[in-house]
Amino acid sequence: MKILITRPEPGASVTAARLTAMGHTPIIAPCLAIKPTALNLPEAPAAIIITSGQAIPTLPASYRNIPVFCVGDATAGRLREAGFGSVTSANGDADDLYKLILAQRISGTYLLAVGERHGLALAKNLRAAGITLVRRTVYAAAPLRKLPPLAAWALAAGEVDAALFFSAETARGFIRLKPPNTAAMAALALSPAVASVLHGLPWRQIHVALAPTEADLLALLT
Repeated sequence: MKILITRPEPGASVTAARLTAMGHTPIIAPCLAIKPTALNLPEAPAAIIITSGQAIPTLPASYRNIPVFCVGDATAGRLREAGFGSVTSANGDADDLYKLILAQRISGTYLLAVGERHGLALAKNLRAAGITLVRRTVYAAAPLRKLPPLAAWALAAGEVDAALFFSAETARGFIRLKPPNTAAMAALALSPAVASVLHGLPWRQIHVALAPTEADLLALLT
């Protein structure tokens, strides 16, 4: 099958490689441009929390020995590749991350490094549970105005079988582009929250991953 990947890099290429290994034809079509923002990070937080791998390039080398808590295993792998020595994955969603942090509570101030407008509910809930933290926006996601030529051609020709959506923000970006022929495609969503956004377009079907992991999302293709 020809599968549209709407997530931005570097995750898009990783997903494309996995789809190729499964025998599918990936078409990378990022709907967001990721841009680092001006940083004002604490010098030595007790621990770091990230909800997306997009935050990793913004973390300074001086943080490499600080414990990091993240949402999923894919992000955990990228953190280890970047040199972080103490990484713990919630292997789930933001609620699982919240429970993990409380279960492995560390004394001191946490840094929550997130995208623009992200992590607000998580920060509120952690503070209410007695966690001291500072929330910092380390990147912004801007919607793109058009799809890459190959993706635009494949959509116009009705050759796309399914599209993968990893976030509500990406789904909203895709809808804004008004892509053609979605009624003949399946939309595969990482979570119910992502799926709820996708109802803004006609689809052949909308499927939701059993758990909010890439492995479960790709399992919908088998």
